[in-house]
Amino acid sequence: MRFADETMAAADRLLKACIERKIMLVTAESCTGGLLAGCLTAVPGSSQAFERGFVTYSNEAKTESLGVPPELIRSHGAVSREVAEAMAAGAIAHSRADLAAAVTGIAGPDGGSPEKPVGLVWIGLARRGTGPVAHRHVFAGDRADIRGQTVSAAIELLARAIADGG
Repeated sequence: MRFADETMAAADRLLKACIERKIMLVTAESCTGGLLAGCLTAVPGSSQAFERGFVTYSNEAKTESLGVPPELIRSHGAVSREVAEAMAAGAIAHSRADLAAAVTGIAGPDGGSPEKPVGLVWIGLARRGTGPVAHRHVFAGDRADIRGQTVSAAIELLARAIADGG
């Protein structure tokens, strides 16, 4: 997959900021299936700031790899603020990274509902030593569009977290 030039430029800026501040990143992905990690590692020198990525597409993988409690998934659904936050916290707990981004969503074309439409994505962020937060997005377009917009939004949120948190 080829990422948009703007997305690659944003990834490059993010990684340079991480290197400058000695911050390591980790990703935990569901609906993007590793695209966020792929975008970050497409930048030369990314190994100085990217520690690892988890692709936890199934609910079982979220539990086994990230420690997301199964009852959390049962009570809120895999696409929820609570699960995005737990994924981000789990990525920090199961890595040596300083900052995590986690994505869970409905990329379509099927799987949506009135409460959780196709395009709904939660992006969780966690920094070592602090509690996680999640941001809700509803993206438009087809599956590829939704996944691409999710990668761009996650990079933007990570960059904002770096700028806000030093």
